[in-house]
Amino acid sequence: MATTTWNTAELVQMDIEHMLHPVTNLHQHARTGPLVLARGSGSKVYDTDGKEYIDGFAGLWNVNVGHGRSELAEAARTQIETLAFAPTFFGLATPPAIELAAKLAAMYPGPVNHFNFTSGGAESNETAIKIARYFWSIQGRPEKVKIISRLQGYHGIAMGALSATGIPSYWAHFGPRPEGFIHLSAPYAYRNAGDLDEAAFVDKLCAELEEMIAREGAGTIAAMIGEPVQGAGGVIVPPDSYWPRIAEILRAHDILLIADEVITGFGRTGTLFGVQQYGIQPDIVSIAKGITSGYQPLGAVGVSDRIYQQMIEPDQMFMHGFTYSGHPVACAVALRNIQIIEEEDVTSNAAKVGAYLLDRLQELSPHQNVGEVRGKGMMLIVEVVADKGAKAKFDPALNIGPKLQAATRERGLIVRCSNDGIAIAPPLILTEDEADRLAHAIQGAVVEVLG
Repeated sequence: MATTTWNTAELVQMDIEHMLHPVTNLHQHARTGPLVLARGSGSKVYDTDGKEYIDGFAGLWNVNVGHGRSELAEAARTQIETLAFAPTFFGLATPPAIELAAKLAAMYPGPVNHFNFTSGGAESNETAIKIARYFWSIQGRPEKVKIISRLQGYHGIAMGALSATGIPSYWAHFGPRPEGFIHLSAPYAYRNAGDLDEAAFVDKLCAELEEMIAREGAGTIAAMIGEPVQGAGGVIVPPDSYWPRIAEILRAHDILLIADEVITGFGRTGTLFGVQQYGIQPDIVSIAKGITSGYQPLGAVGVSDRIYQQMIEPDQMFMHGFTYSGHPVACAVALRNIQIIEEEDVTSNAAKVGAYLLDRLQELSPHQNVGEVRGKGMMLIVEVVADKGAKAKFDPALNIGPKLQAATRERGLIVRCSNDGIAIAPPLILTEDEADRLAHAIQGAVVEVLG
């Protein structure tokens, strides 16, 4: 492959003058500019000056099979040359979209056999929420519209998904959110359990759900949406009994369960899908990210046979869709990506190396500013605190997140750093040697920044 020489300073200046970055402190970015990444291979990426980094966040939780996979480039090229685009509106379809829907039906556990395609996770969750409401409305129950979600849950930043998102910083300055969204406590034992043991903590969370249903009325609630393991809200791993208990309560009150598998799908937790960690069966599932390992924008929503049978009952249009729903190039890439996931068994590697990495990171647990190290598969976090005994958070004015980010990048590591800690989600092909490098870099950054 030919080597391209980049003028990094020129690119940084152009970025500052013309790029508007998402989820970025624009005030600070206007002074510092970006880290410009130019190339990737396996679990590593390289900046425009040639410096190597372990991609400890797999892009945005999504480059599951790693960077530089020529098989995926070839799948895209072949499909572009065959048929670059056709919609799935008005009863149209393409072979890759049909084959991918069938493959997902075969992969996903239980009777989730019918798939609608989107361009990403936020669109998938918007779709899932709308389908849940549609399901009840076409049965003559239009009052069942409320959506239960959890504090610290993240479901996207389109307005419906934003309203389900339980992280207030995403709401600020964007005006009123749509009505009909209600939030429960997160199953966040480190901060929410207090002195309760696991069983008592789950009892408390279930009682909170029961009380909410009684207060709001089950007849007004369409669904509950939740990530099997909460991601952007802090890599919150629930107690093992949490999801089975929650699912049982929802079934008893005729409330649908939407599994947001945007991050947890396609091997991230060490099972192919996150619900398999807990043995639950959702009615609706949202997926994206790892479906193409980020090589093309694609998402999907799967519905159970029960929901599908109801959706085809009315003799009317299903008035929902996006221009790029079922994009044939994205679907072709997804099919090849899934083949790699299966043939190389990257899910088992995520479980094995993820457990190894968690052990290595837990070496930081005695540090006076490390509150908890936790994770599931290739989703991990080192939570930092100002006071270990009181679990007090750092004053945001101290800029702990930016300092940790600078220290990890200096050590050749890209991870997600915030005032609350360091979130880690590398490609699922990570080796133990790379896990050692990753852990060593985080350990060094924590000591540098926090003493």
